[in-house]
Amino acid sequence: VMKQVRIGQVGCGFYAQNHLQAWRHMASQGAVLAAVCDVDPAKAKASGEAFGVPHYTDAAKMFAAEKLDLVDISTRMDTHVALAKLACEHKLACIVQKPFAPKWDDCVAIVEAAKKNGVWLAVHENFRFMSPMLRTKAVIDSGAIGTPNWARISFRTNFDVYRGQPYLAKEERLIILDVGVHVFDLARWFLGEVKYLACEAQQRRVGIRAEDTATMLLKHEGGAVSVVECTYESKKIPDNFPETLLEIEGTEGSVLIKRGEMMSVTTQGITYDEHVTSPLLPWTSRPWHASQESVLSTNEHMLDCFRKGIPAGTSGEDSLKTFALAEAAYESARTGKTVAPRTWK
Repeated sequence: VMKQVRIGQVGCGFYAQNHLQAWRHMASQGAVLAAVCDVDPAKAKASGEAFGVPHYTDAAKMFAAEKLDLVDISTRMDTHVALAKLACEHKLACIVQKPFAPKWDDCVAIVEAAKKNGVWLAVHENFRFMSPMLRTKAVIDSGAIGTPNWARISFRTNFDVYRGQPYLAKEERLIILDVGVHVFDLARWFLGEVKYLACEAQQRRVGIRAEDTATMLLKHEGGAVSVVECTYESKKIPDNFPETLLEIEGTEGSVLIKRGEMMSVTTQGITYDEHVTSPLLPWTSRPWHASQESVLSTNEHMLDCFRKGIPAGTSGEDSLKTFALAEAAYESARTGKTVAPRTWK
């Protein structure tokens, strides 16, 4: 019989509902959503009742009262350090929603707390677990396009993110941390580590505090080059939300992810197309379905790695490499220079 893993969810807000649905969906895999917590009593109560579990407004009380194996922290990034440290002190394995934390030192503090307490730590980086991205990686790994040496990875939308998450308008650092970390993770996953990068950031929307557009040029250690871009101020109709589009060229061919979740692969002089859509689940709906389904795929990966006692693909330590690119991007945008990402240890 599969050993059950008891999960406590901290954060019951807008996007966290997808985490809650995913854990419930995974009941047959031994995932047990055991308790929920949110500082907003109404949100905590609503989610507790909807998922039939105890609800709390204080994470420390939940950690003390419940028998948990794993904590899923799906709160705003400014709360991540305190909550992750608390989970580590309770010797609870920990999944932290992206962005990992507001600043580099905060991310390092979480990784070091996990190391010190001997607990498993991962970052909920879900873009690489979207169906089109998983298929892209499979094509690359098959050798069909040879060695990847150039790419463009693009997330451009005019979707009103501020309506569902109004706090974003007040963040000191916006698109690079909110979406840049996703596309940086994809660039690393597909093309390898980054030697240095250049970034131009823009604030194109009136009335927000930080950058809503970023265009980055990455030089990878293996010699590949990638153009990585993200914006919340695209003016294209139809809008691509929430799709990530990409083209990757290699020594033997190319792979493209086009609008409408279509993949086009060129290999050995021939091109074929494949629909790489995400299936609709009982709790997902268009156009969010690809993002929602990726939460399930991410959680399944996390649960599997936790059970096996191995690092997740987006472990705390691996995620520092992605966060270092975000920090380098801000530095490059500020100075107008290429910047090498910092390293931990």
